[in-house]
Amino acid sequence: MASHIVGYPRMGPKRELKFALESFWDGKSSAEDLQKVSADLRSSIWKQMADAGIKHIPSNTFSYYDQVLDTTALLGAVPPRYGWNGGEIGFDTYFSMARGNASVPAMEMTKWFDTNYHFIVPELGPDVNFSYASHKAVEEYKEAKALGVDTVPVLVGPVSYLLLSKPAKGVEKTFSLLSLLPKILPIYKEVVSELKAAGASWIQFDEPTLVLDLESDKLQAFTGAYSELESALSGLNVLIETYFADVPAAAFKTLTSLKGVTAYGFDLVRGTKTLDLIKSKFPKGKYLFAGVVDGRNIWANDLCASLSTLETLEGIVGKDKLVVSTSTSLLHTAVDLVNETKLDQEIKSWLAFAAQKIIEVNALAKALAGHKDEAFFSANAAAQASRKSSPRVTNEAVQKAAAALKDSDHRRATNVSARLDAQQKKLNLPILPTTTIGSFPQTIELRRVRREYKAKKISEEEYVKAIKEEINKVVKLQEELDIDVLVHGEPERNDMVEYFGEQLSGFAFTANGWVQSYGSRCVKPPIIYGDVSRPKPMTVFWSCAAQSMTARPMKGMLTGPVTILNWSFVRNDQPRFETTFQIALAIKDEVEDLEKAGISVIQIDEAALREGLPLRKSEHAFYLDWAVHSFRITNSGVQDTTQIHTHMCYSNFNDIIHSIIDMDADVITIENSRSDEKLLSVFREGVKYGAGIGPGVYDIHSPRIPSTDEIADRINKMLAVLETNILWVNPDCGLKTRKYPEVKPALSNMVAAAKLLRTQLASAK
Repeated sequence: MASHIVGYPRMGPKRELKFALESFWDGKSSAEDLQKVSADLRSSIWKQMADAGIKHIPSNTFSYYDQVLDTTALLGAVPPRYGWNGGEIGFDTYFSMARGNASVPAMEMTKWFDTNYHFIVPELGPDVNFSYASHKAVEEYKEAKALGVDTVPVLVGPVSYLLLSKPAKGVEKTFSLLSLLPKILPIYKEVVSELKAAGASWIQFDEPTLVLDLESDKLQAFTGAYSELESALSGLNVLIETYFADVPAAAFKTLTSLKGVTAYGFDLVRGTKTLDLIKSKFPKGKYLFAGVVDGRNIWANDLCASLSTLETLEGIVGKDKLVVSTSTSLLHTAVDLVNETKLDQEIKSWLAFAAQKIIEVNALAKALAGHKDEAFFSANAAAQASRKSSPRVTNEAVQKAAAALKDSDHRRATNVSARLDAQQKKLNLPILPTTTIGSFPQTIELRRVRREYKAKKISEEEYVKAIKEEINKVVKLQEELDIDVLVHGEPERNDMVEYFGEQLSGFAFTANGWVQSYGSRCVKPPIIYGDVSRPKPMTVFWSCAAQSMTARPMKGMLTGPVTILNWSFVRNDQPRFETTFQIALAIKDEVEDLEKAGISVIQIDEAALREGLPLRKSEHAFYLDWAVHSFRITNSGVQDTTQIHTHMCYSNFNDIIHSIIDMDADVITIENSRSDEKLLSVFREGVKYGAGIGPGVYDIHSPRIPSTDEIADRINKMLAVLETNILWVNPDCGLKTRKYPEVKPALSNMVAAAKLLRTQLASAK
């Protein structure tokens, strides 16, 4: 019985790639150094899978930034502003597209489906001159083969690539991106031809857009594309991989009718309804890659249940046509549980990271082939039983309180317009008030202080003194820059979700459970294993300390319940909304304590609210109802004079703008500049927004420093569609990933632009 892995984490067990990338970007190491670290990681990954007995091992899933940007490089689809003149795309052009450079901004970045992983959005139009400009897929296949590992090269499928793209600036928004298929398919044919010549016997096309609600013309594009590729693919086994959700019936029919395709991969963890389609309509003689091991969470597989599912599928497709697989790439989970030497042993027994999931896949394949490892299955069953019966999972008081929330919609008693008037009388802010989103640069010294405190190398008194000094430095800087509403910079926090999870019951934490978010940015999601509550205040001490350092308003900084949920590894033994309501109650307690302590502006970030939106439209309303309700729970009890902010970033918000309005926040700051001001289009189309709003005026994920005139131009575009009295001026997101030599001039220019516009508006009266 064969086994398969859709994809694997790239960063390495100790984030080796992250540090190599940042060293290269900072000019401290060479391209050769970066390439060596990368080659060592790939070699280790391929060997690990081969040693575990995996038959279908992926290649070309490694990336220096993301797989969609890799495909843009492969196709030579470089926007003209980067000055690329043809030939093989090198690091300078590649990283300029991802991060921008001193003279031009980066391309848009957005979330990869409903995950916290990001990709760089291709900018396409009728005048793009596609060319075969990156041979990475072929080179990595050859690299693995030289190591004795015959891999399955993985490519982002041509139709999904175009559907995930956007019309370039200056191209009509109605331009059909799928009309570019005839231009890119010849390049795909070249790649396939080279892979065949190199000895490849399998090839995997990732076409995850097949799980979306696609119109008939988009489904027909799949039919046309693979018909065109059929002759080039002849002699290869071709796998079309889907993931993240059920494949709709119409898409399933299209997929299983594609010419030249010999295998289909399905996510049978999040796409359980696909099982019914497989049982009734799976084509004879084709391979089924059954994704029964969860690639997006860290819970150990229920091997007995998965084996039962696989035995049913074996009866449908045949023993020789069934391949055991992960549900998605393992990119979305942590690397190796072996590295967690301090994790509670009972909780650890409930978990499986990427390395363990490889073993689970192989164990299931062997069991199907009649070689069941009874000891392994027995240990797994014991861990499943332990988790179900453990008293640490359940808190009846929390469950009762969360259940009672359904009896109210938790709206503030006064409408937002009246609240804003009351808040302005208290805060006395200028028009176009300036603020930042929360975090300030995390310096090497600051990280050292936190690390030494955790390791008990410095006392609590020394730690508090160091953090207060950092807060004071950030406060003074903001006052010097003349920012209106301040933040304390979050020096006590390594990660916005991890910080809160460490102080809430029902959470567990890893030492090395890092997951890539984008580029070199890694996060360490907490594990929600049980019912959630707040034992004591979490941020009040630091917020009060910061407020005592200034007469200006100081924001209390919290992470919202939906974002904590979506950026954690979440328990899978109860509905997600129940867990979110529990978190909302904990955040509500914190909001009310901040208000009692005199904090007048409280930001409750919901950066990931849009990220969690289900991929199928039929499921949107239910999700948005409980997600928005959860946010309102957190702040429904505050006074009118307490100003509630929220923040959202790096997703397409236009389609949920009415739900954002329904959150009833007093002020929302929202990513805008990196996405080419896409957000403003909803207001041009007539959506009325009465609360305060701060569309980001510059991209913080690029080292580039915008000029005062550039920011002023952005603000003017906002003023064309938004009322002056509701507009705030702020960056796209938090400043944690930037350095002070970038932050200071960028914020200085931002404040100067706001003042320039204030003067112009005053003189125009």
